[in-house]
Amino acid sequence: MDYRLLGRSGLKVSALSMGTVTFGNDGSWGDTELKDAQRQIDVCLDHGINLIDTANVYNAGKAETMMGEALTDGRRDRLLISSKVRFPMGAGPNDRGLSRWHIIREAENSLKRLKTDVIDIYHVHEWDGLTPLDETVEALDTLVKQGKIRYAACSNFSAWHLMKALGVADAAHYQRFVAQQIHYTLYSREAEFELIPLGIDQGVGVLVWSPLAGGWLSGKYTRHSKPESGRQVAGFREPPIYDVGKLWDIVDVINEVAGAHGVSGAQVSLAWLLQRPLVASVIIGARSMAQLEDNLKAASLVLTADDVAKLDKVSQPNLPYPYWHQQFTATDRMGEADLLLHQPYIGN
Repeated sequence: MDYRLLGRSGLKVSALSMGTVTFGNDGSWGDTELKDAQRQIDVCLDHGINLIDTANVYNAGKAETMMGEALTDGRRDRLLISSKVRFPMGAGPNDRGLSRWHIIREAENSLKRLKTDVIDIYHVHEWDGLTPLDETVEALDTLVKQGKIRYAACSNFSAWHLMKALGVADAAHYQRFVAQQIHYTLYSREAEFELIPLGIDQGVGVLVWSPLAGGWLSGKYTRHSKPESGRQVAGFREPPIYDVGKLWDIVDVINEVAGAHGVSGAQVSLAWLLQRPLVASVIIGARSMAQLEDNLKAASLVLTADDVAKLDKVSQPNLPYPYWHQQFTATDRMGEADLLLHQPYIGN
């Protein structure tokens, strides 16, 4: 297992990490029970994974509770825990959002469910446009100083949200976000326009959620063998598929590369992400042990330059404004973060 620094911090995380959205679920995302959770954790530990990701909202706290019950017999000492706060955890007017009241209360509730003294990486799970950012960032800074969390991070922020939060933290000398947990796949490459260049410039690492796009990029579904049941056909909206033709073009290449290596399409999709700039860890979750063991093999899959070129080409998005204008007029004055975005388009 490869271990990578998380943003501008000294913390090293495994290139693959474990997600827990199936823990305690009713079956819509999987139905991992305690004994299966412990077995999955043990398999991940055996493969060198040192980060397990959860959130207070996953199954209304059940995922955190199950983690707390599963991390026995020294497992907690071998793992970093990542959790999140923002979404509703009750019916009251203050039971959601990123106010000081909600953040601190929910951090303390998560600690109780997780049966631990500290959360290693604590994410604000989504933007809150009603709470002043200085209140949110100060609350996270307070939790760090109290020893209840070690690092602050964000998830699902736009670039201006993230940059504003970093500015607030820097001006007040508060703890700044060391990571951003984002959706990033071969089909969904929007993060490459701003979030990843921003991360390079500001030292904010990337953790990737839903790297297989809810199963669409696993290779088992194609234009000729579409899913007949499950969340893909039950109205689940993450991620939205705006261009079905492009999705199947990408899957065709995924399966072509997978066939050449004798591996699953899922491993190819994960391996492509693992070689992208700034990606510290890719979060994998599984409905079954077989799925988990297959995904773990992505850590050792080496894609050739030709493989990467094929995958890049079929999935490359069109440049939106102002980037196409910069491409036409500004390539003589581009810095590292600019070139990270523009290099694949230069000369095209």
